[in-house]
Amino acid sequence: MIDGLTIVSHPLVQHKLTKMRDRDTPTSVFRALVREIATLLCYEVTRDLPTELEAVTTPITDTKAPVIAGKKLVVAPVLRAGLAMAEGMLDLVPSARLAHIGLYRDPLSLEAVEYYFKTPEDCAERLVIVVDPMLATGHTATAAIDRLKEAGVTDIRFVCLLAARPGVEAVRAAHPDVPIWAAGLDEQLNDHGYIVPGLGDAGDRMYGTR
Repeated sequence: MIDGLTIVSHPLVQHKLTKMRDRDTPTSVFRALVREIATLLCYEVTRDLPTELEAVTTPITDTKAPVIAGKKLVVAPVLRAGLAMAEGMLDLVPSARLAHIGLYRDPLSLEAVEYYFKTPEDCAERLVIVVDPMLATGHTATAAIDRLKEAGVTDIRFVCLLAARPGVEAVRAAHPDVPIWAAGLDEQLNDHGYIVPGLGDAGDRMYGTR
């Protein structure tokens, strides 16, 4: 296993990921599965959030109970494919802020090209969870993290549905302080930078544009 990488091996996560790998899974089901897995991954990536006690009155008596402490976290989807993952996380943490990172992969160089970047004004003071379904070459993930660090963000976590070993190694080499969570890890990339066996182009399958 790679240092800094957490594979969420829960049976529900693995079952849904297998359904996503199936080329015959229709667009509507694929999109729903992305959202569902993202919600399940959100449980894991936020497991260590700090809490504090808050006074509350139950139907029986007054007491103190834990609530999440500090500023609300930020979910930062890499456009466009990360949007459905962000929705799944917002199902669990509806008060989270949203940042948007517009990047696309040049088909020849496979390098990431930025076309949009927008974050909450105080993003640097919050935990930022970057979400993108696929971590293949690692170029897009690295570029997204680079951009957030340029904006002053220091507490960053990266979450994907499926990662490739070369991509994980590339991101960890560039940003060893950024932990990664994924539902699965495949070993290889093909000549076009796609994960093998993978699940195809997540954005195309999610939005029916293949």
